[in-house]
Amino acid sequence: MISKKNSSQLFSKAQNFIPGGVNSPVRAFRAVGGDPVFIKSARGAFMFDEDGNKFVDLINSWGPMVLGHGNEAIEEAVVNAAKRSLSFGAPNAAEVEIAELIIEMVPSVEKVRMVNSGTEATMSAIRLARGFTGKEKIIKFIGCYHGHGDSFLIAAGSGAATMGVPDSPGVTKGTALDTLNATYNDIESVQQLVDQNKGKIAALIIEPIAGNMGCVLPSPQFLEQLREICTKEGIVLIFDEVMTGFRVAKGGAQELYNVMPDLTTMGKIIGGGMPVGAYGGKKEIMDFISPQGPVYQAGTLSGNPVAMAAGLVMLHHLNDNPSVYTQLNETTTSIVNGIKLNLKELNLNYTINHVGSMFSLFFTDNIVTDFESAKTSNLEIFSSYFNSMLEKGVYLAPSQYETLFVSTAITNAEVASIVEANKGSLLALV
Repeated sequence: MISKKNSSQLFSKAQNFIPGGVNSPVRAFRAVGGDPVFIKSARGAFMFDEDGNKFVDLINSWGPMVLGHGNEAIEEAVVNAAKRSLSFGAPNAAEVEIAELIIEMVPSVEKVRMVNSGTEATMSAIRLARGFTGKEKIIKFIGCYHGHGDSFLIAAGSGAATMGVPDSPGVTKGTALDTLNATYNDIESVQQLVDQNKGKIAALIIEPIAGNMGCVLPSPQFLEQLREICTKEGIVLIFDEVMTGFRVAKGGAQELYNVMPDLTTMGKIIGGGMPVGAYGGKKEIMDFISPQGPVYQAGTLSGNPVAMAAGLVMLHHLNDNPSVYTQLNETTTSIVNGIKLNLKELNLNYTINHVGSMFSLFFTDNIVTDFESAKTSNLEIFSSYFNSMLEKGVYLAPSQYETLFVSTAITNAEVASIVEANKGSLLALV
């Protein structure tokens, strides 16, 4: 058994001062049982906790650590920027350079506004779409997470076309009524909502590759069909690429699937691991933002010079080295193929979804194409599997409904250890 003495003591202390002892709910390990491990440091492919345990990291800070932890060039850029000041609250050259680079890399983006998180990016994009169209309702998809903005914390009713109800105390019923829920990969559910709300829908927001019900891929033509509906109905199509942007391809999922949204939200990777977000898109829409236009959005720390410095190094590296994506895909494919071989040898019929350097193992026999099929997963089995993998030195997302992310720091040796740990953990479930 790995030691959790120091982590458990920290968690107990934290609960006196921080709600639930954590600053983001999934970190509490409630979905998998036991106390969370508190991380002390990370380097390359590994994280080290307060008890000295070493883990191969398959979360990578929920996506942004594409190059692994402690990249020397990024660290150097952060140190140099910090020496000039941690914050100006005024324009700086790095924001212009990173904006130009994002526009070069992301096919649909003509102008971009920097913010401080993915949640801020999605909230701002929705407000912009409403201001630009003069409409109030939005369509989102059950199981897609776009941050904790009020408009997004809405659960669907019994049918895909049912009006939303608040999914969290503090979200008003009025907000819920303006949020329409469709089923991922079900174009008919989208068309039904559009038909029922003619001329009232400002935006449709979607994770082009879902990452918050586990990794779920769009079915063939689904994104193209969404594009067609939004174009026909004058609805702003928003791709939430906070996870997929610069990870599945340097231009994100829109490059991978060759479908262009009107607006794109980004985060994580564009800060090289620093807190950052952005939203961008068509010039005529983006020019509706203050001070150019009437839609207000502001932020003292937006374009923070330290975050911009880190992001510039990351994005330049990804833009200049397309082999990064070949390496990521090959490494992830090796891990996934090893897991599939283990499943076959043990005669277990679980489901794996995989695209690029993102993948999920679902503990269900069903093909997972939406949130309903994802929810057929056996959460008790996942909990046992997660804790077994942790004991074997592999750090997974502590929830069945999260995606795993691979970094270039993972070598063949780590691939072998991950696959071996997977085999032992699966064998314990038989």
